[in-house]
Amino acid sequence: MSRRKFLHLIAGLLASTSVAPLSAASAKRIVVVGAGIAGLTAAQTLRQQGHSVTIVEARDRLGGRLWTSKRWQQMPVDLGATWIHGATDNPLSALADRIGAKRLITRYADTTTYNTAGKPLNNAESRQLEQWQARIDKALEAAQDADTDQSVQATVEKALDWNNLKANERQLVQFILNSTLEQEYAGGIHALSAHWHDAAAAFKGDDALFPEGYQVIVDHLAKGLNVQLQHVVQTVTWSDQQVTVQTDRGAFQADHAVITLPLGVLKSGQVAFSPPLPARKQQAIATLGMGTLNKCYLQFPSVFWPEDQDWLEYIPTEAGAWTEWVSLTRVAGWPVLLGFNAAERGKRIEQWTDQQIVSDAMQTLRKLFGANIPDPVDYQLTRWNADPYARGAYSFNSVGSTPAMRDHLAERLGNTVFFAGEATERKHFSSVHGAYLSGLRAAQQILEQVRG
Repeated sequence: MSRRKFLHLIAGLLASTSVAPLSAASAKRIVVVGAGIAGLTAAQTLRQQGHSVTIVEARDRLGGRLWTSKRWQQMPVDLGATWIHGATDNPLSALADRIGAKRLITRYADTTTYNTAGKPLNNAESRQLEQWQARIDKALEAAQDADTDQSVQATVEKALDWNNLKANERQLVQFILNSTLEQEYAGGIHALSAHWHDAAAAFKGDDALFPEGYQVIVDHLAKGLNVQLQHVVQTVTWSDQQVTVQTDRGAFQADHAVITLPLGVLKSGQVAFSPPLPARKQQAIATLGMGTLNKCYLQFPSVFWPEDQDWLEYIPTEAGAWTEWVSLTRVAGWPVLLGFNAAERGKRIEQWTDQQIVSDAMQTLRKLFGANIPDPVDYQLTRWNADPYARGAYSFNSVGSTPAMRDHLAERLGNTVFFAGEATERKHFSSVHGAYLSGLRAAQQILEQVRG
């Protein structure tokens, strides 16, 4: 069955309300590890086909790295993934259409960039930034034709003669690398592969967010599923006949298992596999990178920033410090700003207190909009790298890795254990739609295995 035909089949299954049941002899016991979008998608697809499916989830909630907070009345915010990236022809757009989920479009065209002094760039400064961007692009394009991979940082510093750059020139280069690469891929420029950092495919169109949060997708996919929350998986013991998933609250035996653990959790070794994972799967886990992207939502009593702009960018003196902000005013009508910290700085500030993070953010905003702007009335922060059930935000292609390693990460173990999650997607890693597609793929593999 072709991938396109399979996706059409699954679309029908997820939209349907009834499926002809399998006979008791044909139905398989399947355990899915993880209730993120990959696990929910695989579980729902298999349940719709009549199999007995149980999800075990370490957290006390569904969604994994999809996490909609409803702490602020009438203003639900996503602490994990926020957008459908490239809404045109994206499978998540089709799913959202089927369930009637409202979406709002943010536009990169509605962006204001501020210089280090906190002033919007003038025409000359904008042209200078474009020129540095072109030089960086040229350097990275040349590096992708080289025989040996190296980091983005090493590539750019060599091409631009870094040691002889002036301080203001370094600030511009660091801003470009952080805003276009580290914020996008969540990996530090010292770790991002010059060959493969941008190897992901992309759907066309603007980015869309859910005014009710990604929870609308989570809730839809979770309907009717048997989910065991607060079950921390310890070991996965497998053979060609069955698999046993041992948690801290009991064991689950099944004919098949779908493992959707984030790459960061696999890297930590906190879940043991017996027999051990094959060597090339272990190499993929060790070599691929797990990035960090943290969010700082600030709610204010009133709006003091440009209400017609979706993105506010800042060229800082400290590399990576609050370079990217999203306003939720034009798109949702909320007095909320969302600031990001990525890669190494994102990891570093996780050690700070909440008050230190908010204070640091406000120093930047006061530089941009004046000393008299109001304090936030509330805030919400993330620390994805410190989260034991994520250990990072999403995966990236690090120096020394290859796209084939994602295929190795996705490879099944015998006839019983299958793998899903954004990190297992060669062309759509680091995205929600990649996790969704990986769940469909794992379900397809099991269905084909059952059918023989």
